[in-house]
Amino acid sequence: MKRRVAILGSTGSIGTQALDVISQHPDLFEVELLTANNSKDLLIEQAIRFNANTVVISNKEMYREVSEALNPHMVKVFAGNESIADILENSTNIDIVVASMVGFSGLKPTLAAIRSGKTIALANKETLVAAGEIVTAQARKHNSFIVPVDSEHSAIFQSLQGERAAIEKILLTASGGPFLDATIEQMAAATKEIALKHPRWTMGAKVTIDSASMMNKGLEMIEARWLFDVNPDKIQMVIHPQSIIHSMVQFEDGSIIGQMGVPDMRIPIQYALSYPYRIPLNVERLDLFKMGSLTFREPDRERFPCIGIAYESIRKGGNIPCIMNAANEVAVAAFLQDKIRFTQIPEVIEKTIQRCNFIASPDIEDIFESDKEGRIFANELIR
Repeated sequence: MKRRVAILGSTGSIGTQALDVISQHPDLFEVELLTANNSKDLLIEQAIRFNANTVVISNKEMYREVSEALNPHMVKVFAGNESIADILENSTNIDIVVASMVGFSGLKPTLAAIRSGKTIALANKETLVAAGEIVTAQARKHNSFIVPVDSEHSAIFQSLQGERAAIEKILLTASGGPFLDATIEQMAAATKEIALKHPRWTMGAKVTIDSASMMNKGLEMIEARWLFDVNPDKIQMVIHPQSIIHSMVQFEDGSIIGQMGVPDMRIPIQYALSYPYRIPLNVERLDLFKMGSLTFREPDRERFPCIGIAYESIRKGGNIPCIMNAANEVAVAAFLQDKIRFTQIPEVIEKTIQRCNFIASPDIEDIFESDKEGRIFANELIR
């Protein structure tokens, strides 16, 4: 039977690539739900092309236009993020949810999908960063299976298939972003245009800036801690500029297993959608004879202080990773609006963590309150 798919954030980078994967396998997948924040024209186009049953436009001011455009096509239209959560929790017509909404906004709908026992193809790392203990506990309670979509976590997940040996270490690879060899002075003077020029991947603005600051590795380290139940001290970051090996696992016998491939997000997206099966995919193949050398090095924590901030946050635990994530989202948005320098992003995050209240064992209400508090303090610092 076809797998019925919901894509949260269908107009973003992950969402559009997920739809490309689905278009290559119309016999295996069908689109049940699509959601978007503001990109109404693309959402309308996607809904018509993929014959979606339901769409949600988060911006309620755009509801009428989307509804009028899709009414002739018999597509149900809803508005607001609360509608997304309601549909996911109550629908019996969705088998797998691609959670690719950007940032903290993805937490509530992902939890709703988990409570209904759906499979989650998780591309929203902030969900586990902000509330990893709560999310994983809910997944166990409701028999909801989480399959990672991020290329690094997909590589780790694939490397663990069929393995029963204990994990000695996770080797989380990083391209290093556009500032891999830049000085602190060069980064301080960098414009958003320079920071958005990633050497390997094509991603949305927020994720690209996180890659430039290497906060994305910090977020991925915390995500890996919850996905694979590994102590953060056993997760080692490795700079691998070629982005060919997407991550590796070192086992207790010293063996290292990793996953290789061209840097194309459609590969991990399709694996999450088709798991446990591998199916054909029309993407470029890795040519070992043209690949050249593969290099590895340790990240420089002095030039990329976000790495240390992330490790310290998960070691302290509680609501601190949530506050860190909130401050980072605010700081990245401020940088993209030319309100702060690139090197002020970690400063905003550190000072916000210091000012906010620590909760050792937060519940979900505490998480949402911590996110709000972190954003308030971060915005005050920026002003």
